[in-house]
Amino acid sequence: MKLAVVGGGSTYTPELIDGFARLRDTLPIEELVLVDPAADRLELVSGLARRIFAKQDHAGRITTTTDVDAGVADADAVLLQLRVGGQAARDQDETWPLECGCVGQETTGAGGLAKALRTVPVVLDIAERVRRTNPDAWIIDFTNPVGIVTRALLQAGHKAVGLCNVAIGFQRKFARLLEVEPGQVHLDHVGLNHLSWELGVRLGGPDGENVLPKLLAEHGDAIADDLRMPRKLVDRLGVVPSYYLRYFYAHDEVVRELGTKPSRAAEVAAMEKELLEMYGDPALDEKPELLAKRGGAFYSEAAVDLAASLLGDGGSPVQVVNTYNNGTLPFLADDAVIEVQARVGRDGATPLAVPALDPLYAGLIANVTAYEDLALEAALRGGRDRVFKALLAHPLIGQYDYAEGLTDRLIAHNREHLAWA
Repeated sequence: MKLAVVGGGSTYTPELIDGFARLRDTLPIEELVLVDPAADRLELVSGLARRIFAKQDHAGRITTTTDVDAGVADADAVLLQLRVGGQAARDQDETWPLECGCVGQETTGAGGLAKALRTVPVVLDIAERVRRTNPDAWIIDFTNPVGIVTRALLQAGHKAVGLCNVAIGFQRKFARLLEVEPGQVHLDHVGLNHLSWELGVRLGGPDGENVLPKLLAEHGDAIADDLRMPRKLVDRLGVVPSYYLRYFYAHDEVVRELGTKPSRAAEVAAMEKELLEMYGDPALDEKPELLAKRGGAFYSEAAVDLAASLLGDGGSPVQVVNTYNNGTLPFLADDAVIEVQARVGRDGATPLAVPALDPLYAGLIANVTAYEDLALEAALRGGRDRVFKALLAHPLIGQYDYAEGLTDRLIAHNREHLAWA
């Protein structure tokens, strides 16, 4: 089995490598190709990757290339974890929206739209290269904004599934609180990427006992603290919202908070510099503890599980993924991309049925899906007016003067990445 990781020079990659090494019986990789235009980062990351494989007696071969065509050739699956513009572009996404009184964040709001506009054309180009060399390969997208990017891939006819680590993070957290193995915890996870709720927590499988009321009663303070939301809000909802819902439920509070400290991108950039120095140490043969602060916890387990299911019979039959709606949420079009539990196998992902949603959740999902429709149109076709309409449609913006100011700033800060600008 051959896998390619586009964006393999990312400081995330050792997390992925560690998972591949530990879970080699689930996903038996013979060759892993790390693809990245940054040859210097590739050298540091691949050196550590080989040492991790060697320490854990993994027989797989790790190679590197800066050439996408060469890297994806004959791959059974291609994992996308790229960041167009790097942390510098992310820093802009997180700062200029604040000038208009709106949340600055890399995956939602105006910053999320900027990232989508930079990313979609690049991802589609990579996917076409994959299709030319091996049309049967699966594309697993971890590149944000996952929902929009996955829809772009599916809409263009690619074999693609989107992946996020939010659900597996909740699964692991709830398993610890319940003192059970993670595999015993099944989530009633419903929504869009970075806009989701855990409506139930079931033991043993999709039809198991719902222990969410017990979790909230006994561990509500800890859960609310992790979300950075008031306990009384979580109790009133009776569900566990993704921590990304804080941008919606406490927008003005978050804007004030973000205006008083360095951007997350600045923090991550400093962390990445330190990590890359660590990766260059020939004595290091395991992922460093600092990597846990970088983000992406449990990404490797989720990626291995998904790839194993798509390529064979080694993964879990039910996983949380991003895929076409196809009637699962009746208030959305079939070609909307949702994030729910799905049965995953060689033929792809088929969402499980979900109960009728409270309008509190359904309304916001519908609103953000409408924004994503417009965002994808702007990413594919360009144009100031399309950018403006997408921003105006976003529930975190929604006022014409905000949308006007944000449109000007978005284009000014991203002109080098926008072919039409």
